[in-house]
Amino acid sequence: MPLFYLHITFLKTIFVCTILKTKDMILSTTPTIEGHPIKEYKGVVTGETIIGANIIKDFKAAIRDIVGGRSASYERVLRQAKDTSINELIERAESLGANAIVGIDIDYETIGEGNSMLMVSVSGTAVVL
Repeated sequence: MPLFYLHITFLKTIFVCTILKTKDMILSTTPTIEGHPIKEYKGVVTGETIIGANIIKDFKAAIRDIVGGRSASYERVLRQAKDTSINELIERAESLGANAIVGIDIDYETIGEGNSMLMVSVSGTAVVL
């Protein structure tokens, strides 16, 4: 199966559904998971990624602003940053012995001189179901 197909499926699951099952970790944007009582709270876990702007992507995005349309290069980098942050979140929860993360929140923020960098921050509560 091509990587592109897997990535789109992953994104669709994350944003359309509130519960995602990865290898051994259940991810949820809701504070509880129906039918699965929380046995133990392990703590808050986070994942962060900071990405810098690229002059070529900036130029292409500026042209898109003029003629309209979406910036595929920025969207691709943004998805990669989000995926990296979520993977960090999962690794930190696993290190605490959790098998699920509830209350997941994804935030995007521009930082740096002239807002030239983008930070993707993901947080949630690591739990044992």
